[in-house]
Amino acid sequence: MRKAMRSRLFQLGLTLALAWSASPARAQAQTPADFYRGRTVQLVLGYGPGGGYDAYARLVTQHMGKHIPGAPAMVLQHMPGAGSLRATNYLYATAPKDGLAIGGFSRDMPFLGVLGHNANVQFDPRKFTWLGSVASSADDAYLLFARRDAAIKGVDDLRKSGGAPLMVGVTGEGGGANDWMVLLRDLLGFNIKLVSGYPDSGALFLAVERKEIDSRALDYSALRSSRPGWMKPESGMYAMLQFGRAVRHPDFPDTPVAAELARDEKARRMIEVADVSNTLARPFAAPPGIPADRAKALQAAFNAMVRDPDFLADAARMRVDVSPLDSAQMLERVEQLAQAPPEALDYFRKLHERAKAGD
Repeated sequence: MRKAMRSRLFQLGLTLALAWSASPARAQAQTPADFYRGRTVQLVLGYGPGGGYDAYARLVTQHMGKHIPGAPAMVLQHMPGAGSLRATNYLYATAPKDGLAIGGFSRDMPFLGVLGHNANVQFDPRKFTWLGSVASSADDAYLLFARRDAAIKGVDDLRKSGGAPLMVGVTGEGGGANDWMVLLRDLLGFNIKLVSGYPDSGALFLAVERKEIDSRALDYSALRSSRPGWMKPESGMYAMLQFGRAVRHPDFPDTPVAAELARDEKARRMIEVADVSNTLARPFAAPPGIPADRAKALQAAFNAMVRDPDFLADAARMRVDVSPLDSAQMLERVEQLAQAPPEALDYFRKLHERAKAGD
């Protein structure tokens, strides 16, 4: 009798324990350290191997995990496509919302989401769980690098109507280079032809070197880390233009910035709006709707990572810019874009539509 009673009590206790482990109360009692210990966080990057975004993603994958409670492993998954739109949509709508997925994508994705004109955009940038940006372009420059043997020899040639255009390689709409080139062609009258569809930065480097295209746009930090040889006089490459900043970078004192070339006040205002988007230089986020304590843990880990001496030493060795923004600053700048003057937002929507139509 006693033995049977003990068996029934044991079974009841086991049943209650299993019920507790699966209950909402148990899930709430689980700390971030409990959740992350022994697990793996996946970083989904909207570009392929090679180039600036990949360099930053590898740094994050290498250093962020030790700052997350429970010290999970981290792995990098490349998901190139449509200027990182594919990965951005995946992170927002499909990726697990339990804190085990984060992502990196183009700096222009938030603005593309704000504009809301593209039916392929499946995200609201204000609802992401923002982690931050490793860089804000404070000490960087966005550069149009070109081959010296191209038909276009400089900005003066770019502004001439007729003749052979400068062939600029880009990934696609929403990619920073694509959007800047469309903007500069419209506002400054540049004779530019976009060659789109390249999957990632590595493919663009090769296309320039194989002379498939004349030029490409990229960050100075990405240039230093991925193609430092391009800065040598004998490379046959040079910086034709810099943009995404108000004044010339000290390392390129003879290369004009786009704002200097603005033909009127409207052009200056539109370039200023684009400059805000450029400060979201290397954004990282988690999906919306992840548990609040895990969101805070990821945000705190990101902030700790960008101050970590080991992280900073590796970034210095790779010669990439570290001028971070935290999650609150990211959201503030997204809101700043969303609150841009209606005429500016309308201009950018029409500009994108014209570019898609081949105008």
